Amino acid sequence: MLPGPLIAEAAALLDICRASRLRITTAESCTGGLIAALLTEVAGSSDVFERGFVTYSNAAKIELLGVPSKLIDTHGAVSEPVARAMAEGALAHSAADLAIAVTGVAGPGGGSADKPVGLVHLATARRAGPTLHRRCEFGDIGRAAVRQGAAAVGLDMMTEAARAV
Repeated sequence: MLPGPLIAEAAALLDICRASRLRITTAESCTGGLIAALLTEVAGSSDVFERGFVTYSNAAKIELLGVPSKLIDTHGAVSEPVARAMAEGALAHSAADLAIAVTGVAGPGGGSADKPVGLVHLATARRAGPTLHRRCEFGDIGRAAVRQGAAAVGLDMMTEAARAV
């Protein structure tokens, strides 16, 4: 059910984190826990994967991650500031050292001229390190493809952040 190449990427990330003694957490909206599922598909991931947050609704982003409601009201849930706040909130609400956050419009509906289907914002946060952001525009390629593309980018971002420690 999960794509083999993404499971292999998740396994490589876990190995890097294990070697560096890093624990990771996820804060996912449009991917609905796909990154967490990829990580936990790998046997032995529990020594690295601390927890995952699926914060699909704005209320969940606010309640579970501490994203300020004013940030969502001002920029919208699908935005760089909210992705950054999600990643930082996941760290604040976990014992992890590294977090990934994903928020976007997977489609097929829900897009607008400013935020089209396929727009995804991702952010990684590290304790005592910078929070990094990436904007992806996958286009209207189908819900599953947007989610898988976002998960692949998220794994890549986490790998880069883990190597930077």
